[in-house]
Amino acid sequence: MQLKVRYPLYQLGGPQLRVFRTNFFIQLVRPGTAQPEDTVQFRIPMEMTRVDLRNYLERIYNVPVAAVRTRVQHGSNRKRDYRNVRIKKPDYKVAYVQLAHGQTFTFPDLFPKKEQSPEGDPADEVQSEFMKSQQQKQSSDPRRGGVPDWFGL
Repeated sequence: MQLKVRYPLYQLGGPQLRVFRTNFFIQLVRPGTAQPEDTVQFRIPMEMTRVDLRNYLERIYNVPVAAVRTRVQHGSNRKRDYRNVRIKKPDYKVAYVQLAHGQTFTFPDLFPKKEQSPEGDPADEVQSEFMKSQQQKQSSDPRRGGVPDWFGL
């Protein structure tokens, strides 16, 4: 015989029954400069604080966080539109999360290089022949003395 579990009806103020979903979207960013192995870089919204980010990572993803540093990156306004009016990119916040002691993070290699097989793939041979023929077509004629091909007589 199965026992039927009855959950109490939701009443305003019953926190044990609430499910909170965040309104924040964070992006994992590959750092432009070399970072320590225990540091991860994120792009976060301007409204998100370092305490929010720490709670987000610890509670939702169970990632132990030691410290969070943030900075505001101002968007550039060098680009201009067709009316010669400056276009400003939006500002965003960058967060550097230092993981707990002993934790490391390496950015995943999404496009690994393929291993070269010793017997050789026929498709690779066809591609290499095609590339050689294209390079021969594009190589300039030494008799023309550096004058481009499009400049004909």
